Amino acid sequence: MINWGYVIILFILGFITYKRRALDFLGSLFMVVMGVVIIFSAGVSWLLIILLFLILSLFATKFAKPYKRSLGKYEGQRNAINVISNGIVAFMFAAFGSYYLPFAGGFIGAVATATSDTLASEIGILKKPRLITTMEEVEPGTDGAISILGTAVGIVGAGVIGIVGFILGVISDPFVSIKVAVIAGTLGCFVDSILGAVLERKGVLKNEHVNLIATISGAFLGVLLVI
Repeated sequence: MINWGYVIILFILGFITYKRRALDFLGSLFMVVMGVVIIFSAGVSWLLIILLFLILSLFATKFAKPYKRSLGKYEGQRNAINVISNGIVAFMFAAFGSYYLPFAGGFIGAVATATSDTLASEIGILKKPRLITTMEEVEPGTDGAISILGTAVGIVGAGVIGIVGFILGVISDPFVSIKVAVIAGTLGCFVDSILGAVLERKGVLKNEHVNLIATISGAFLGVLLVI
């Protein structure tokens, strides 16, 4: 039985994210539509994990806002492309994940990757980073740059997804849930950085393409880790 109250709450959250300029209109609309489908196909617990990613990413984006503005790296309002590139893989796995454990692993892996990458890039920018392919020092915000702070925050963020995934019953074994989230999320984040350094910097891929491929990688690893 679906509690329609959750659907109403989701619409309210969509309105709030739009009014607060966290997402543009289409981004908020896509978030609501995907959320409603997840409620009906997988359940509220799965949606809450997606919302946790959204909350963490919004917090990370607003963190040290003046400093990011001074660097010209403050993204501010995100759009539908951001929502789709970070969320479509998790959305697809959620549609079937409650029926097949490896799909649940793919879901956790995708969300953990998106969370790890967002936190690593938004908070890691506070420290002088190095390019992942050459380890040379580069300017904060450079595509493919990593830092110790960003990596640590990304791992913690992925771990939070794993812990909550267990608490909400998406994966019943706490060790498996945390293992999937931390390993798949961290490696997926590194995939994002490598693609950023090798292809995004050269204009071969855009940021949304890199995010999509990274979440696919995280999901694939998540599936393998629970098989």
